[in-house]
Amino acid sequence: MAFFIKKTDKTESEIISKLPTHIAIIMDGNGRWAKKRGLPRTAGHKVGAEAFRSIANYAKSIGLKYLTVYAFSTENWKRSEEEVDAIMGLLERFLREAIRDMDKNQVRFCFFGDLTRLSPALQAEAAEAVERSKQYEGVQVNLCLNYGGRAEILRAARIFAARCATGEAKPADLNEAAFSELLWSAGVPDPDLVIRPSGEERISNFLLWQSAYSEYYFTDTLWPDFGPRDLDLAIEAYNKRSRRFGGVK
Repeated sequence: MAFFIKKTDKTESEIISKLPTHIAIIMDGNGRWAKKRGLPRTAGHKVGAEAFRSIANYAKSIGLKYLTVYAFSTENWKRSEEEVDAIMGLLERFLREAIRDMDKNQVRFCFFGDLTRLSPALQAEAAEAVERSKQYEGVQVNLCLNYGGRAEILRAARIFAARCATGEAKPADLNEAAFSELLWSAGVPDPDLVIRPSGEERISNFLLWQSAYSEYYFTDTLWPDFGPRDLDLAIEAYNKRSRRFGGVK
């Protein structure tokens, strides 16, 4: 069920009193934001990229450990060539700037998804961002690029099946923990909170395995307009919920 919350006068310290360890965001609404203003969709993606930069910096400032964002899905290739090229160009620019400012921002980077379909330049920048940021201990930003939850699960299943075929593993060896280690998100705790801006209320093939017990928060705010205050409100809503993981408190 969607959870919408009105703005309050609570202080930041009250809002983040129970800060989640891991927040995931479906960055949705760039195209509609642009359409409302009579602008091309590419303009919405540009402003959306700045919104992401702002949220990533804010997440670091409040002490969040993990931030995962849905930047480009396996289904997004169906969009026009112009729009895909614009998104890829923005990603390249973002990574170049992130690498340039890495020592100042001290954000760790990780990527979920099949990067082999991306341009060699973008793949190289992604690899450099991961390698150079390993030393930092602040927030880890996981960018989902050419990512799909079903594709991730199928990939993990194929890896395990191949190990069984060679005798490296047996079917009985597989459990939830072992399967999780075969996902792109291996080593990253499951998201406590998944946020979807834009008014849509669906998962859209995002972190299907990992979000089994995540709290969901939906808001009408379009992603380019989503700022630190909106993240505070999502965390406040999260703080009001009781997470039982199938049990009883």
